[in-house]
Amino acid sequence: MTLRAAISRLTQQEDLNFLLTNRLPRRWLTLFVGWLSKVEQPLVRGACLALWRAFSDLDLSEARATRFRSLQECFTRQLKEGARRVDQDPGVVVSPCDGIVGAMGQVRAGAVFQAKGFPYRLIDLLGDPELVEAYAGGSFVTLRLRSSMYHRFHAPYDCKVEQVTYVSGDTWNVNPIALRRVERLFCRNERAIIRCRLPTGHLITLVPVAAILVASIRLHFIDVLLHLRYRGPNTLPCDASLAKGEEMGWFQHGSTIIAFAPPGVALAPGLVANGLIQMGQPLLKLERGPA
Repeated sequence: MTLRAAISRLTQQEDLNFLLTNRLPRRWLTLFVGWLSKVEQPLVRGACLALWRAFSDLDLSEARATRFRSLQECFTRQLKEGARRVDQDPGVVVSPCDGIVGAMGQVRAGAVFQAKGFPYRLIDLLGDPELVEAYAGGSFVTLRLRSSMYHRFHAPYDCKVEQVTYVSGDTWNVNPIALRRVERLFCRNERAIIRCRLPTGHLITLVPVAAILVASIRLHFIDVLLHLRYRGPNTLPCDASLAKGEEMGWFQHGSTIIAFAPPGVALAPGLVANGLIQMGQPLLKLERGPA
């Protein structure tokens, strides 16, 4: 058995996984990793990358560069030109990131699910009653990024980013084990609420949710690094026009993006829970104009 296989088998034990990833001092560990990931000293960088490879299925074959000055530079790596095809069908809203499809479905009574049997209220996640009302009867889909995945996220459609709300919070792990054990997990964690207005009038909201070891969320169109020291909630007005597939920002580690769509925008056919999706592939489909 390889070292990676042995580690994977060990960490798949639920109690041990939950203990190692959630019962440690999450905030301080996240701040420490944020500092460590920027260290460019070759021995430190090499040791960090080797440890990361031992715990993950890191694949750099699509990366624009394969040599990095720091762990953070590898986390936030760009892809080769053409590595992702963005579906240009005007009836399709694409996935903003690579990820694993998690909970998805319809918004009912102002609530959705993070995992089977674990609902959470949208007001606790979004904090705005008008925004919650906009998604009554709409759809949601959760995309989880593993630590080894491509960490940058992109505009799901031609859109104007109207507003970003940053909410400071905890850094619980967002893996399936934690989602089955920690109620309202997404509502507890640090997150950004990004409102994207489509030319059709539909409002798509993306909620990047940080997690343990995620030191920050970076958005290109806001000159602020959103991280644990930036107290929230804070509403940041915005007026940024983005083309479908244009880069919006990145995580400094794996995490989650939850996408919300109003009535008239449905989940794309073929989405499968626990299935892989790549940035640019169909996530939602436009069925009719906004109500």
